[in-house]
Amino acid sequence: MVYAEYESMVIQLQTLGLVIIAAMLGGVIGFEREQAEKPAGLRTHMIVAGTSALLIGLTNLIAPNLSINAEYVRIDPIRMITAIVTGITFLGAGTIIRDQTGIEGLTTAASLLFVAALGVTVALSQFALAIGLTILNLVILHGIKFFEAEAMKKSEE
Repeated sequence: MVYAEYESMVIQLQTLGLVIIAAMLGGVIGFEREQAEKPAGLRTHMIVAGTSALLIGLTNLIAPNLSINAEYVRIDPIRMITAIVTGITFLGAGTIIRDQTGIEGLTTAASLLFVAALGVTVALSQFALAIGLTILNLVILHGIKFFEAEAMKKSEE
């Protein structure tokens, strides 16, 4: 049993690492979009990329749980995740507002998608991963603002 818990923790930390890498790579694209003054910028791209990696990474954490009771499983957890993503996109779309000054709410929509995946993570009792992802999301939403402000100052000079 101890080995299974250790293995689960390793997979969680690996998944967190993949989410961080995906968020950083998404941030590279988001930074370019930010510089081009597009509505979906650095933070939005980081959150969407991180969320995508998380949803795929969660399959590594779901699969071992299914092998124990595979003959009794009557639902497909991957389809459940797909249904959550589909539902959350409608909610996220409701946060996006377009007016004369531009588009607002994209980061909120991306953040909603992220927390939907975070909810799946917690539902799978992957608490170390969930705590790490929460910290990562807060860093993206609050810590990156400082980087954005500094980068925009330098580009205006």
